[in-house]
Amino acid sequence: MNAPKQSANVTGYLAALGMAFCWAGFNIVSRMAGRSVLSPFDMMAIRFSVSGLIALPFFLRRDAPLAPARLMTLAVFGGLGYTFFAYSGFAFAPAADAGIVVNGGMPLITALVSAVMLGYRPGPRALLALGLTGLGLILIGTNSLFPGSVHFKHRWIGDLSFLGAATSWALYGICLRQWRVRPLDATLGVVSVSMLVYLPTYLLFLPKAIDQVPAAFVALQCLYQGIIAGLLASVLFTTANLTIGPIKTSLVLTVVPALSALVGIPLLGEPLQVPAVCGLVAVSIGALLGAWQPREKPGASDLLDAQAASSFRQP
Repeated sequence: MNAPKQSANVTGYLAALGMAFCWAGFNIVSRMAGRSVLSPFDMMAIRFSVSGLIALPFFLRRDAPLAPARLMTLAVFGGLGYTFFAYSGFAFAPAADAGIVVNGGMPLITALVSAVMLGYRPGPRALLALGLTGLGLILIGTNSLFPGSVHFKHRWIGDLSFLGAATSWALYGICLRQWRVRPLDATLGVVSVSMLVYLPTYLLFLPKAIDQVPAAFVALQCLYQGIIAGLLASVLFTTANLTIGPIKTSLVLTVVPALSALVGIPLLGEPLQVPAVCGLVAVSIGALLGAWQPREKPGASDLLDAQAASSFRQP
């Protein structure tokens, strides 16, 4: 391997690993907000005001803008819908559940929707990966409903919200692939349109609690939600995808559920119960099977198509 190729690979792996930490950190920081007085409406306002103000000037300069209807659809699924469900989930369920349900649910739902709408037919290994992912989600659901293991009131509401976030992002990913939208165009367009649509509604009609938390905490959320989660993650994704490819990028991202769960134990004091651990293992193995390909051939599909449709995720 020549030096430029090796250097590019190192850059790609570092970008993918950085993106994995962005996603895991999003689960932790968002759970901190969920345990505060901040509502999902406040969190959406923080995210879109910061990321939108940064992205809007660049979005307006982009060539060949998307059709308004398609852009609004992407903003509904990948911006407003995803964030509303995700932040609602963090008000009720621990960070570990987000890592398992959202990251596990996206490829599963993507494959199901693709099978119904696009004629996608998974092979044996893909079916095994999807089965393990489904088993992990069932274990998490059982853990939420079983009275003896519930450490969070109405945890099941949070898990259903995370499933809604996974569904919203899966639909967003399918639209991206079907319309062949470039990741940077999608990121800039989604956050810009989401800001323009959401902020007036929030300021005029929705309840607000931002003034009830310390300024330092709001600054942390602005930094993470608006810049790291809203913008940096997509830049890292693009770098990793272009240098090491979607297969290797997806392989690195299989660490996100475990990383979220393990970091949540000391930082948030949220222990893992046995069903959650089993669900975490099942989802992680399923993601690994779905992302791994013995050979990286042009046009190789299997579960990779479903994985790739959902792997471009802003946290």
